[in-house]
Amino acid sequence: QVQLVESGGGLVQPGGSLTLSCTASRFDPYELDAYHVGWFRQAPGKGREAISSVSKSAGRKYYADFVKGRFTVSRDYAKSTAYLQMDNLKSEDTAIYFCAIRTSMPGSSDWWDEREYEYWGQGTQVTVSS
Repeated sequence: QVQLVESGGGLVQPGGSLTLSCTASRFDPYELDAYHVGWFRQAPGKGREAISSVSKSAGRKYYADFVKGRFTVSRDYAKSTAYLQMDNLKSEDTAIYFCAIRTSMPGSSDWWDEREYEYWGQGTQVTVSS
């Protein structure tokens, strides 16, 4: 079973930035490179929502409308890490952020569907507050 680890969360003021990282931890340090990666979040009292997805080659990237222009998803194959750069953060971005991976190619009709993601991390807390 693939274990995912998110990091980079924390407390930031409105308008600030954070970069979240997602790595895979098991026997093969480059395991993450074999999967497509999605980012999700869950705010207090709300359901989990999709934020972004990046294909294995990083040729396809998808974003939820509420983060377009503010969040950027990327991958570093040398480090076998996926990133979510978050800029101009707002209080409503406060949530636990999760990365997840899937073997099927994400498309415009299903990149947001959490049922397609096979492994999930434990999440990292992001709090946006002054």
